[in-house]
Amino acid sequence: MDITIRNAQQQVDEWINTVGVRYFNELTNLGILMEEVGELSRIMVRKYGEQSYKESDKHKDMADEMADVLWVLMCLANQTGVDLTDALQKNFEKKNIRDANRHKDNEKLK
Repeated sequence: MDITIRNAQQQVDEWINTVGVRYFNELTNLGILMEEVGELSRIMVRKYGEQSYKESDKHKDMADEMADVLWVLMCLANQTGVDLTDALQKNFEKKNIRDANRHKDNEKLK
């Protein structure tokens, strides 16, 4: 069964309000989001960049770290009343207008 963004936001909210007891405040969740992005970054710069792995990093799961980022982002969206499905649709519309030819005309991408 596929999960939609809207459904995932609802499931996160349900989990937070039952298992998680309550949401951390918005600033705490922003800090947690930055931590999770940092953990993802650590994996990416070692896998695709020039840094070597530390022993403690060798068994980290990039997909799990991406899911952690998405989870906390959904918490923040829920807390601030943002419907990520609507926001993403509007973002696509914005990019399709603003960037219609921008990347095609970029000599650096050719």
